[in-house]
Amino acid sequence: MASLKVKAGKKMEEDNGKIGLNKINDLITKLGNSDGSVRENARLALINIGKEAVHGLAETLSSKQEQLRWEAAKTLVSIADPVSVPALIKVLRDEIFDIRWLAAEALIATGNTSIEPLLQALISESKESFLREGAHHVITHLMKYEAMTPELANILKPVENALDSSVPGVTIPVAARIALEKWKAARKSS
Repeated sequence: MASLKVKAGKKMEEDNGKIGLNKINDLITKLGNSDGSVRENARLALINIGKEAVHGLAETLSSKQEQLRWEAAKTLVSIADPVSVPALIKVLRDEIFDIRWLAAEALIATGNTSIEPLLQALISESKESFLREGAHHVITHLMKYEAMTPELANILKPVENALDSSVPGVTIPVAARIALEKWKAARKSS
């Protein structure tokens, strides 16, 4: 991994601090390689590049190739950039469980910045079972393990309860709408 950092660092110096789009696209393409070590090296290089790679990785989340989607989601877990949140929320609906799980983990890694867009998705698409499943994982984790004030955690508790409900399609939109209003008000006052 150290050699990747050195290589990425030298390249960044050559480009005056900017990684070339062609280099990022080349690394993203390598995420679909059949050789696991090639994929891993590309993923580590993209992680080292960081935020500059997020847009390309977010676009890759909609690829038809399962391996590319998985690798892009895995990479975004480590980069943890809020810019990726909308694309990650879409991936919570992916047909492949492992990809959905990684998307949820990436949303968790972005922290509280994922809450508002996630609540908005629950308001408008509460009937999507995969979305509900991923949202439950994200919200529960953020409430328990992140540096969230008790006030903010209490705002989300009714949404967590609605996600556990026997009629989630009915209870989630209401709970999410109320939580979103309270969340925004609490964020403004802090």
